[in-house]
Amino acid sequence: MQKGAGMRNRLDAAAGVAILLFLTLGCSAYSQARSRAPGTVPTEAAVKARASGTFEVQLTPQSMTDSLAGGSIARMSIDKQFHGDLEATSQGEMLSAGGSVKGSAGYVAIERVSGTLHGRRGTFVLQHSATMTRGAPDLTITVVPDSGTDELVGLAGKMTITITAGKHSYDFEYTLAGTK
Repeated sequence: MQKGAGMRNRLDAAAGVAILLFLTLGCSAYSQARSRAPGTVPTEAAVKARASGTFEVQLTPQSMTDSLAGGSIARMSIDKQFHGDLEATSQGEMLSAGGSVKGSAGYVAIERVSGTLHGRRGTFVLQHSATMTRGAPDLTITVVPDSGTDELVGLAGKMTITITAGKHSYDFEYTLAGTK
């Protein structure tokens, strides 16, 4: 092993340990500190609601690192326009991989949504995790905890996507804690 490669491996391991420590020890304190906008305090219980509408999506292939290029893994940028109860745009990144059996694949994605949800303005982040086993899909789209800003602070929820005849629609069950 070359001297530089050994140092790089030790730095990679150290970075991995630092990330693990952040996730186990610091993540809770960090999210609690970010969970409210400055000067706000919780004033009421979360309000349960549902939003629905349509959206257009554009996926654009992006380059991969050399070690992953040419395989069954792909990277794409996401650009969406939401209509209906959620009037917003989003940008994000997706990683996908195909399995060795036709109809088996998976993807993960993060997208930042900016606009209005039932008239409340702000941003939030959606996290996607999906697999398809021989054609049977399993998709979870969740609001990243404490990612809501402005009038969407305290937003939590899950979104489902339906594609019928090439048209995309969403159903978003969410709660929004009141702030003062």
